[in-house]
Amino acid sequence: MRARTERFIESLMYASRWLLAPLYLGMSLTLLALLIKFVQEIIHMAPLILEMSDNNLILSVLTLIDMALVGGLIVMVMLSGYENFVSRLDLKESDEKLGWLGKMDSGSLKTKVSASIVAISAIHLLKVFMNADDIEDNKLMLYCLIHLTFVVSAFGMGYLDKMSSGKKI
Repeated sequence: MRARTERFIESLMYASRWLLAPLYLGMSLTLLALLIKFVQEIIHMAPLILEMSDNNLILSVLTLIDMALVGGLIVMVMLSGYENFVSRLDLKESDEKLGWLGKMDSGSLKTKVSASIVAISAIHLLKVFMNADDIEDNKLMLYCLIHLTFVVSAFGMGYLDKMSSGKKI
């Protein structure tokens, strides 16, 4: 009786991983929302390109790059998270299959997410520096400290991932 109860509880806990599937599916909706904002930014920017200053054009392009990085981050978390925690993706071997799919465990996913956050933070920091004349010095320092916190965290996560995987550091 006890063994059957234990098996039932374990089976139920294991099956509960499917509760994550709607979350990963929902991430595709956030990707759609990001695409809509991306297109909106391009439509807003297109008629103004000839009148824009170099700085404003660069800031607009950085915004688009930022959105593309966030989109890539969403795809990475959505697909590898689903594959790591819910179920293998049964995709036919083809030219369209992503090279990293099936090779990223939760540790390397965290490292890649951290690196993406650092890249996104760097773009925001660059935007801030391009408008540095309009921003108070103490806020500039705060933005730099926040970015450095992301950088140190990413290095720390990468270091811990290497230590836990047994690779030489």
